[in-house]
Amino acid sequence: MNYVVDQSLKKVAKGTGIVFIGMFIGKAIGLFSRIFIARNFTKTEYGIYSLALVLFSIFVTVSTLGLKEGTARQISYFRVRDKVKVRGIIISSLQIAIVASLLLSAILFLLSNIISDNVFHSPRLSKPLKIVSIAIFFSGLIYILTSIFRGFDRVDVKAYFEDILRNGLFLFSLIFIILFNLSFIVVIYAFTASFIITWIAYTFYAMRSPLPIKIEKSLAISPVGKELFFFSIPLLSILMLNMILMWGDNLLLGYFKTPAEVGLYNSAYPLAVLITFILSSTGFIYLPIASHLYSKNLIEEIGRTYQILTKWMFSASLPIFFVLFLFPESVLNFLFGPDYISASLVLRILTLGFMIDVFLGLNGHSLVVFGKTKLLMFICLAGALTNIILNIILIPPFGIEGAALASAFSYFTLNLLTSIKLYQLTNIHPFSKNNLKPIGISIILLILIYIVSSFINIKFWSLPIILIIYLLGYFILLLLTKSFDKEDIRLMLALEKRLGLNVTPIKKILKKFI
Repeated sequence: MNYVVDQSLKKVAKGTGIVFIGMFIGKAIGLFSRIFIARNFTKTEYGIYSLALVLFSIFVTVSTLGLKEGTARQISYFRVRDKVKVRGIIISSLQIAIVASLLLSAILFLLSNIISDNVFHSPRLSKPLKIVSIAIFFSGLIYILTSIFRGFDRVDVKAYFEDILRNGLFLFSLIFIILFNLSFIVVIYAFTASFIITWIAYTFYAMRSPLPIKIEKSLAISPVGKELFFFSIPLLSILMLNMILMWGDNLLLGYFKTPAEVGLYNSAYPLAVLITFILSSTGFIYLPIASHLYSKNLIEEIGRTYQILTKWMFSASLPIFFVLFLFPESVLNFLFGPDYISASLVLRILTLGFMIDVFLGLNGHSLVVFGKTKLLMFICLAGALTNIILNIILIPPFGIEGAALASAFSYFTLNLLTSIKLYQLTNIHPFSKNNLKPIGISIILLILIYIVSSFINIKFWSLPIILIIYLLGYFILLLLTKSFDKEDIRLMLALEKRLGLNVTPIKKILKKFI
């Protein structure tokens, strides 16, 4: 078992490193873009941008019909067994995506006035929705191309095109818009243009790659395509329900309150989501690798890989959680300005909810690996209904804080149900002894630093110093409590080789405490 787990961890380390860097750059650029918009336009305009982005994301998710996950899983599962079938999966996924993306693009364009006037009572939202509807077609095809490459363990292209190129184009456009004092609507045009340019570059790259990527002239779906479609439809339901979890608070805030409050809420939300980008980058490569292990019936090896990765994800996410949870006022004031400090409690609530998601977050990926997509769909339905009901109850009296509470509790409910079912079906869980120790250590350190900081006026510039002290204390306590496993050393070796670092002194220290 150790050899198989080691090889899986090496693959994850290699892929996660690439996706992590790409997602980190993409998230950073995306955050800078939001900050630029929030600081240079009104709170209402930032709220309109946020609502347009939410609706765009929902329509794009529907347009992919679950193929974003289904294509990657099916290619990874069949690529050794049946190469002809893999070719059929690729062709069919592109055919389906083209038709669905065109249809959803047209629907949003035609419904933009109704959505703006009757749902959000904001006529200014209509034109931005019409503009972003054009980007749906290009975005849907970008995601399908990424899914195809992902099925062959090619995760680097996501970093290059989705994360860096697309976000970089938009940020560059924003700088130009702000320098020349252009109107807000130009921001929306720039957003759409960034997807079109990325799609052109991505398509050119894909056609020149050695993978069998091509589009048949006939739009008739083959039997392989029908199988892919019916496998992916439950995944679409899962993605849609997850979209409700992600964006339900924004949509209901827009319905019950004003675009200005949506803008205020969206100063905290994208910061809190930063906690999950390590989970997202790990899960992106974990799914095809675990699917490959499952095709060989290596269940125990999947479980051990799950536990080791959970510990690393949790520890790696702690620095972001530490800063955002303990010092939300300083962060919001520095990044978005004093007008957004009132979202501090929202940021604290959301960071706690997303940290729970990080610790349990590979559970949903694992159910997809085992083909339990219908089960996951019903679990996500429970989480989405919880989110909607709580938002309806909490937003009218409590506003943005109520939306944050609804989201945090919904994520907790979703992860709890998913973890219970995963354990019942496979005996896989993240709760090894050495996984629970870091949680206890982090809670103790957070309480101590919070007590000390309450007597000191903390400035933003001092946060890096406090963070370093926290991380040193965390690492020392991990050593003293012997919270490391042999697999941690092997994963570190894989990262060392991949990144070209020399961590020999750290490895020598760890070996003494295993």
